[in-house]
Amino acid sequence: MDQLKPSPANSSPLTPISFLERAATVYADCPAIVYDSISYTWSQTYRRCLKMASAICSLGIVQGDIVSVLAPNIPAMYELHFAVPMAGAVLNTINLRLDSRTVSVLLRHAQPKLVFVDHQSVSLVFEALSLFPREIRRPSLVIITEGGSEYSVAKGDFQGSYEQMMSIGRSDFDWIIPKSEFDPLTLNYTSGTTSSPKGVVHSHRGAFIVALDSLLEWSVPKEPVYLWTLPMFHANGWSYTWGMAAVGATNICLRKFDASVIYATIRQHNVTHMCGAPVVLNMLSNVPDGRPLERPVHILTAGAPPPAAVLLKTESLGFVVCHGYGLTETGGLVVCCSWKQSWNKFPAAERARLKARQGVRTVGMTAVDVIDPESGKGVARDGKTLGEIVLRGGCIMLGYLKDPESTSKSLKNGWFFTGDVGVMHPDGYLEIKDRSKDVIISGGENLSSVEVESVLYTHPSVNEAAVVARPDEFWGETPCAFVSLKEGVKQKPTESDLIAFCREKLPRYMVPKTVVFREELPKTSTGKIQKFVLRRMATEMGASKISRL
Repeated sequence: MDQLKPSPANSSPLTPISFLERAATVYADCPAIVYDSISYTWSQTYRRCLKMASAICSLGIVQGDIVSVLAPNIPAMYELHFAVPMAGAVLNTINLRLDSRTVSVLLRHAQPKLVFVDHQSVSLVFEALSLFPREIRRPSLVIITEGGSEYSVAKGDFQGSYEQMMSIGRSDFDWIIPKSEFDPLTLNYTSGTTSSPKGVVHSHRGAFIVALDSLLEWSVPKEPVYLWTLPMFHANGWSYTWGMAAVGATNICLRKFDASVIYATIRQHNVTHMCGAPVVLNMLSNVPDGRPLERPVHILTAGAPPPAAVLLKTESLGFVVCHGYGLTETGGLVVCCSWKQSWNKFPAAERARLKARQGVRTVGMTAVDVIDPESGKGVARDGKTLGEIVLRGGCIMLGYLKDPESTSKSLKNGWFFTGDVGVMHPDGYLEIKDRSKDVIISGGENLSSVEVESVLYTHPSVNEAAVVARPDEFWGETPCAFVSLKEGVKQKPTESDLIAFCREKLPRYMVPKTVVFREELPKTSTGKIQKFVLRRMATEMGASKISRL
């Protein structure tokens, strides 16, 4: 036995890029991508990705270089999930909802050699690059156009357009297989914070594992029709960008959507599967006509615990909801509320309560636990004792880019420490009870309360500021700011004034939707603001009913 060792025949590097090559054979003439009037088969998609990878290499991109993308859920965004790593490069998809200042920080931190820019995000990228210090090299740009017409910009600003690059690429390109399955595949940023951006680096092996694991846990069949409502820039669409190639799915792409667009698209294309944050469930459950679907649609939700009432309403409309938990650092969902057939006999309200829990580890995860921070041991499985959620498995990130300190703090003692607080129920199912005290999840977006507070403190009239989550009927949670003003302020700012002030300095989703003025914020004996008191106050205010825009 000791003489039997790994060899090239049995130790080829695992990579999700291989899914595309197989799909081009097994599902050659089946639709792969559908977008408005555009439709590509899997064989066409494979050839297009080879050509794009070839063109990327022709620009001088070498193995290990970072290539960034700013684009919505359009065909180019999907193709680049394969084409960039096929060129040996590391894919970095950037959140389109960020402002130019934040995008500039991320680009400077990632240092991409090349950036693909959707034509609707040109001004955003130009503004971001204008904030670069003169001594920092700017990346080359490629514009993604639509409708066959070129965007009206100075020719020198771009290397060319996406389709121009496609036209010069070679379809016989020998795509670059990673030397090691632990080679970096993607770089994703956690929350876009401008103070200390955390760039999560995932390997080919990790993405391969989580992509197949996610298909298995969700019981995705061959040739599903998948609707892209989850942004592909969110942890690579929870790794379903690659996973859908493994099962030969039809990827229905949408640049923008609302409830009416989703329902129309479901009926037009016979959609079978889709993903989204609970805010998407809320959107779907609040349609005026409330007409149930003709056939079931499976929807996977994560990002925040979905309210039981929303689950009930969504499922009454014909959606089959599956609830899971994951982080940018896991590359996809690694905990899922795996359903037990015996639960079907329970009343609807009880079923919804059970489904709102995060659940158990997926098959591909090694271990999940809730541990006591003092002892480092697992908490009692009583559904009451709080502890930190920790994870262990092959899809955990390699670490944070250029941040060894944060990496060592998160990856220690054989665990990845999530910073989330939860309980373990007697049946072994996990439930989140709280989150890291400075994180708010609004519409599936993680935002740092510390970041918002730092902006509020720059207002000349603000003395103290603390930001917590307030329940929201549409977004799940929104930032609620508690503020005390400096003594002697003659012209006191209003709630609208502070919101407008933040809007000038923060991405829209990070701007407080509520501002509460107090003479003094509650503090501990050591002078620390008691956020748990403010959270309770925000909860007692009830769910906000602000405009969706």
